[in-house]
Amino acid sequence: MQEKDVLRRFLFDGLAVRGEWLNLSSSWQAAKQHHKYPEDVMQLLAEALAAATLLSATIKFDGNLILQAQGDGPLKSIVAQSTNNREIRGWARCDADASGENIAELLGSGRLVLTIEPTSGEPYQGIVPLAGTQLSDAVETYFTQSEQLKTRVWLFANEHQAAGLLIQELPAEQNSDSEEDWTRIEALASTISKQELLELPCEEVLHCLFNEEQVRLFAAEPISFKCRCSAEKVAVTLLSLGRETVDEILTEQGKIIVDCEFCSSKYHFDKVDIARVFSKALVHPKSKTQH
Repeated sequence: MQEKDVLRRFLFDGLAVRGEWLNLSSSWQAAKQHHKYPEDVMQLLAEALAAATLLSATIKFDGNLILQAQGDGPLKSIVAQSTNNREIRGWARCDADASGENIAELLGSGRLVLTIEPTSGEPYQGIVPLAGTQLSDAVETYFTQSEQLKTRVWLFANEHQAAGLLIQELPAEQNSDSEEDWTRIEALASTISKQELLELPCEEVLHCLFNEEQVRLFAAEPISFKCRCSAEKVAVTLLSLGRETVDEILTEQGKIIVDCEFCSSKYHFDKVDIARVFSKALVHPKSKTQH
């Protein structure tokens, strides 16, 4: 039976190679229900969520990972986020008729931005040009240029689910056979098909690909959709704009309505609400809300 909404890590015993496999099903359905994008954009959003989740297990951090692709094509921007606890959400900004068979047609010329927002400490950001025809190509380019790690990624999605597979070298364990080992594992992994990755459980995928290798599979890590928006976080954003700017918007529009791009929740603020927001800030000037 296919494993749903989980990530599985694995290691090749005796080799300097690690890997990850994941499936997004109900988490993808929960994320997509808040959006009405063209079919090709929705497909890429599913792949982006799979990629962000894989990366959240690849890079050690405590907080939030943001994968963003920006371009000058009919798809202007696509964003996928995953916390270190595998809570995912995403959105896109595109033309109403955006379409394309690959990221070059959808995004045009652009860049891939990977941002780590730790719970404590300063954010880290890596930026690389969009490369290749698939999102997986761009992610691989990021690791080659920013992390200097050999990495291969396979991402597949349909209207029901998304799946991903990642293999990566372990530089700390490199030896004279590392290059040969990597070449063999990469060649085996490259035989994966869309149908296999979407339909087979992790154990069967690994057996089909690496049945002559010693693979150590770790426990499943659950993946879920969760939006972290709240009225309190919107209030922090309004405070950052300043009272004068916010009052100008109120005068012009009568009230302020803020839409969450991830889950489509709407937050309404009238004059009384704004007065309360800024009065609280005066009483508690040092209070902070984690975004």
